[in-house]
Amino acid sequence: MDLKIQHFVIFITIVFFVSCKEAVPHLQKIDTKRLVVTDSLDANDSISAFIAPYKKRVNEVLDSALAYAPLAITKTDGVLNTSAGNLLADIVLQRGRPIFESRTGKNIDFTLLNHGGIRAIISSGKVSARTAYEVMPFENTIVVVGLKGKAVRDLISFVVREDRPHPIAGIQIIVDKEKSLQAVNIGGEPFNENQMYYVATSNYLASGGDSMVFFKNGTDIIETDYLIRNAILDHFKEVDTLKAAVDDRFMQLNN
Repeated sequence: MDLKIQHFVIFITIVFFVSCKEAVPHLQKIDTKRLVVTDSLDANDSISAFIAPYKKRVNEVLDSALAYAPLAITKTDGVLNTSAGNLLADIVLQRGRPIFESRTGKNIDFTLLNHGGIRAIISSGKVSARTAYEVMPFENTIVVVGLKGKAVRDLISFVVREDRPHPIAGIQIIVDKEKSLQAVNIGGEPFNENQMYYVATSNYLASGGDSMVFFKNGTDIIETDYLIRNAILDHFKEVDTLKAAVDDRFMQLNN
């Protein structure tokens, strides 16, 4: 074959393959439009009709009475501890203990939660499942952390200096009028720096949330997989009347 013809054939072949090669797409521009979702938008009647019976049933379940509160239970009725905080801490301690004991053979010594985690009051009158969701809207679980003496002392110092009524149960903290620590009792016994204590809290706090970094010094962390909200619901179902009050679990001496 003539050399010129060969070159021509090779050239045509290269052009053919290059022309057949798929071009890589490149983004030229982005057009955006903001759609504001408000209650002024018209509802879809067919969708509303479809979900209406389910919504009605959910509301019936959420609003059915589980217990009764003779007085409002709030997180603002005390300075160092509150009725809502005490109730929540007591529930976590009482309902977490049998789970922890069955799995480890050990006992939960006390509870520490965070004041900001309580998101609603429990009004006087009927107490429902909806109440539990309002008080604890988060999916937090009960976690038990094993703390040695130094970490427990850091925990106590944190609670004292925070000047907020963080919920506690199973532990008593006593300070003087200058807020200097005077005594700590755990399970009715004086705090022992050489003892391991098992503290029930939430998975959020156990990871150091809300500045509770002392939990990161725990030697054991046991996840119960028990939602705090479910513990509240179980307590509501078990008791007829809710009892909660400000007491002496965290107290300040006047002299």
